[in-house]
Amino acid sequence: MGNAWLVAIAINTVLIGIAWILPKKLLTPMGYLHAWILGVLVWGTLQWQGYAVVMFYFLVGSGVTKIGMAEKEAAGIAEKRGGLRGPENVWGSALVGTLCAVGAMLWPVGAGLFTLGYVASFSTKLSDTTASEVGKAYGKRTFLITTLQPVERGTEGAVSVEGTIAGALASVIIALVGLAVGMVDPLGVGFCAIAAFIATNLESVIGATLQEDYDWLTNEVVNGINTAIGAIVAVGLAWVWQRVGI
Repeated sequence: MGNAWLVAIAINTVLIGIAWILPKKLLTPMGYLHAWILGVLVWGTLQWQGYAVVMFYFLVGSGVTKIGMAEKEAAGIAEKRGGLRGPENVWGSALVGTLCAVGAMLWPVGAGLFTLGYVASFSTKLSDTTASEVGKAYGKRTFLITTLQPVERGTEGAVSVEGTIAGALASVIIALVGLAVGMVDPLGVGFCAIAAFIATNLESVIGATLQEDYDWLTNEVVNGINTAIGAIVAVGLAWVWQRVGI
């Protein structure tokens, strides 16, 4: 086993151990186990740079979930378990990113596109989480994305101006983290922001049109589709840009 994997195991074991004993929990017990697996895979494949991106997503995403918690709980639209994340949340949010990380390791020739897809997947997920939580907490007027008819906050497929702006900002901020650690270039930040905006709105369309009709379309499955769209769109934009040679 290479040094990167030994470091990955050691760092994640220490961090999960610290998180386990802290009084304020962010994950369920099984959530911590799966987060450990995720952390080892990310550090082992993309080292500290990839780890910085996923940790930024996890910490900011968990914090955003707590925004306006009292109001959201009173309205019955808060996240389950008071915002605690379980294994399904871990992989719903990070499976696509993890596959991109493994792809970057296994296919060095395409590593640049895989790392872009990795950052874009988390840019998309943080955009979605932020838009949803800010919209539920502070959205003055919420509309169904398919009809633009006013609906209650927390309705599947609902969007708000406040949430949309917050989500767009979140996608740019985490993409800038990817830029700061050398995973994407300035153009990649733009691709991530565009991809996140497209994917987040398509996720709302899925929520408004399909999710209630299919039991298998759980929030976690939709999250996986959402992040996959974000990664694919960002990689597609970069591929087209390279081919056109602008």
